[in-house]
Amino acid sequence: MTASSPRLDLAINHGLVFDGSGAPGRAVSVGIRGGQVVELRDAPYAAADAAEVIDARGQWVMPGFVDVHTHYDAEVEAAPALLESLRHGVTTVVVGSCSLGTALSSPLDIADMFTRVEAIPREHVLPLFERVKTWATPAEYRAHLDALPLGPNVAAFLGHSDLRVAVLGLDRAVEASTRPTADELDRMDALLGDALDAGYLGLSANTNRWDKLGGARHRSKPLPSTFARWKELRRLCRPLRARRRVLQAIPNISAKYDLFLFVAESIGLRRPTLKTTLVSLVDVRSNRAIWRTLAAILRAVNGRLGGDVRLQALPMPFELFVDGLDAPVFEELMAGTAALHIEDPAERARLLRDPTWRAWFRRQWTSVIAPKVFHRDLAVSRVVAAPDAALVGRSFTEIAAARGADVVDTFLDLCAEHGDALRWYTVVGNDRPDTVRKIVSLPDVVIGFSDAGAHLRNMAFYNFGLHLLRHARDGAPGLPVERAVHRLTGELADWLGLDAGHVAVGARADLVVVDPTRLDASLDAFAEAPIAELGGVTRMVRRNDAAVPAVVVGGRVAVRAGVPAPELGKTGHGRFLAAGERVAPRVAPRHAAAPAAVTAAAART
Repeated sequence: MTASSPRLDLAINHGLVFDGSGAPGRAVSVGIRGGQVVELRDAPYAAADAAEVIDARGQWVMPGFVDVHTHYDAEVEAAPALLESLRHGVTTVVVGSCSLGTALSSPLDIADMFTRVEAIPREHVLPLFERVKTWATPAEYRAHLDALPLGPNVAAFLGHSDLRVAVLGLDRAVEASTRPTADELDRMDALLGDALDAGYLGLSANTNRWDKLGGARHRSKPLPSTFARWKELRRLCRPLRARRRVLQAIPNISAKYDLFLFVAESIGLRRPTLKTTLVSLVDVRSNRAIWRTLAAILRAVNGRLGGDVRLQALPMPFELFVDGLDAPVFEELMAGTAALHIEDPAERARLLRDPTWRAWFRRQWTSVIAPKVFHRDLAVSRVVAAPDAALVGRSFTEIAAARGADVVDTFLDLCAEHGDALRWYTVVGNDRPDTVRKIVSLPDVVIGFSDAGAHLRNMAFYNFGLHLLRHARDGAPGLPVERAVHRLTGELADWLGLDAGHVAVGARADLVVVDPTRLDASLDAFAEAPIAELGGVTRMVRRNDAAVPAVVVGGRVAVRAGVPAPELGKTGHGRFLAAGERVAPRVAPRHAAAPAAVTAAAART
């Protein structure tokens, strides 16, 4: 090393450092070299000590956030920087959620399974995977991901639908009469074992039958995993339990009966506990008691019966934007599925005007018996864009009153007349801040369920971590800042078995600098931004870049106040993070050797 070479790649001075363990913040400076934290010290570093020095005076420094529930499986191929999450402090994302995934299936099967349920344009996803898919095994997919120029780190579940289709074929996987043979079950078990050997977090499953296939072959049938009998799923839980890996699942959201089967499967009496995370705990407007009921059940299961079940929770309002009828909540109704089955706008409009269909829709929409998630309250659903400017800013109830018409008929008339050009907004749940603060403080939840990379036109939860920090800064009971940081970082990483979530000597240098004074109303503001890599489709975003002055992945600054580093997306910052493995950071080449003092500091870990 030459005399003028700095001994550190990066230093962060004067920040209040929360290390991700739940301990209170400490005023220390962070020294980083070779993608790792090599020093924590009281004194600030001089400019000559590091190739770059960040002054974090008055700011919080913490591990990068872990996002436990994304659908970046397609976007990571097209735009591996995953900037919308990265710019908000997320440095580790998890793909393969909700039984979906791209590890095993063909491009056509991926497009049919993935695009409708996650509201991602099929016309871009199918050619994308036809172009890039060269892998056929879980290990090959891991290697493929690790070779991409990733922005954040990526971890993965193996999807149960992906697995079923690989073994049974799509035709048989979505037939109710199909019973996998003993050999086919053995094959599923072996492929899951291969995935666990390759470092996958576990298995993701889905029994929610209003998640539907796209494409032409089996359009509007539920996802393949919903056709599996419980015996099949229990068989696949055995290796998860034996290896302390995780089952991620969506129960039947409307009926909720199989929630109890998932909970029972986790219980560890006379057998190892199965780590289980379920979607989700929301204070839904349609049923204000459900979150308390679920929380009480989980506390009993985890506290008394040896279970380890965590419900995913968002620390922010569950806001929904809809173009016409194009939103998953309408799949809750059979009449809604019948409408969404039709892709041609003119043909769909004819159905919406049909009196027989309309009567069917009305019976389901207004039923007081059928279970529901979506509130169906058109008084709290307002138009935000339409060809008729007079509609904008008004609720459907207000529009119906002005017309002297029935509100359901008015809603359907507008959807038929304007199609996807009618854009409206509502809040499905988490609209009461005090209740949200109670939910995110519960011991039996994990913070997540952002659905990042999916429902591009419907939702924007990319900055969920900043919302939790705002609750903590503002004095949410039971949620000091150090606890909020722990929930977003070390708690999740440790539970999943990932090499992430901590600021300590020898730890991966994946960090975020947060300005607590900028956790303001900008966290709530919406905008639309095009995704050039997916044909220019626009997605809902929140852009509050001043709240995040810097994001560091693998010891290198990846984003500065929302502006990506020039090399981001070209030379990868992130890595594939495998369950139970220490994964070396991917670092830029450096020709000078580290000084002995710094090398020794890293070696002590």
